Amino acid sequence: MTSHIRPALVLFGALTLICGVIYPLAVTGIGSVAFASQAAGSIVEAGGKPVGSALIGQSFSSPKYFWGRPSATGPMPNNANNSSGSNFGPSNPAQIDAVKGRVAALKAADPDNAMPVPVDLVTASASGLDPEISVAGALYQARRVALARHLDVETVRAMIEAKRQAQYFGFFGEPRVNVLALNLALDAESAHTR
Repeated sequence: MTSHIRPALVLFGALTLICGVIYPLAVTGIGSVAFASQAAGSIVEAGGKPVGSALIGQSFSSPKYFWGRPSATGPMPNNANNSSGSNFGPSNPAQIDAVKGRVAALKAADPDNAMPVPVDLVTASASGLDPEISVAGALYQARRVALARHLDVETVRAMIEAKRQAQYFGFFGEPRVNVLALNLALDAESAHTR
């Protein structure tokens, strides 16, 4: 029996050292060098103060800001401690009611907007933390934001185009816009035009 205990303890200690210390330190070190911004949380600053992360969605509700994707995290939206989707399928009555409510809220915020509502503005993401919306989602909101900020719609559309991010690797996904970056650019533009 004792001849089996010693090798088991040595193996346990070696695996603990490799898997619990060496591997995490190596991955953290490589991540800090290769992806320094992401490893540090991709913190975005404005006026020398941290205002959010480029990797996690923010909740904006004022008409003068672009709104991100709905978040299904609880107990509050965009809660990074509780990243999850709603797991509601497209035929689930709760999902249908949630989408109808979101469409109604978008229409109420801009009743004269005749554009079709982009799907990413009314459906929650799988993580509940998406920091980006589609270009179509941003363009849908351009008129409302321009009116609320007393800006020309073409100025707001140009800002969307300036913040547009290409597809991953040139073909994966679709072009998108980081909502926090766009809203900070709007704040800077509004401060500049005062």
